[in-house]
Amino acid sequence: MKNFNRLITFCCLFLMTIVTAQKVDHQGKTYQVKKDKIFLDGTNVTEILSNSDQKSILNKSKNELAREKQIEKAEKKQKKAEKEQKKAEKKQKKAEKEIKKHEQAKSNLEKSQDKYAKDQKKYDKLRVKGKLSPEDEEKWLKKLEKEREKIESNKKKLKKT
Repeated sequence: MKNFNRLITFCCLFLMTIVTAQKVDHQGKTYQVKKDKIFLDGTNVTEILSNSDQKSILNKSKNELAREKQIEKAEKKQKKAEKEQKKAEKKQKKAEKEIKKHEQAKSNLEKSQDKYAKDQKKYDKLRVKGKLSPEDEEKWLKKLEKEREKIESNKKKLKKT
């Protein structure tokens, strides 16, 4: 919506510059300039005007066109700067997203390492006390192996980010 409003504003300004670029006020009268011809109320008055008036009107017309071109250039520069700013913002968001992804991978690795250490300690404690049946010991070893695999997987993910 914001871009649409800017587009409409730009189009209106552009149309206004085209329409007014040909009109010049000189000594209380509005002349219309087309190439090197000067018109007043639709009639060619180039031959009727004095050389100084012709030069004055044509100079005003040229100055008006030059000013409008400068305005257009400034608008183009502004649009270009806005585009560059959007690109920079996009790049920054992408970088922030990558950092967040890296931090998440690091956190996941730490959690899986902590869980493995905790379960390994619990397994060792139960084994030393002799409270593990052969089936329980097999379950614990499978569980520890899965956690080791999870740690390796998290390490790979961390290296990718």
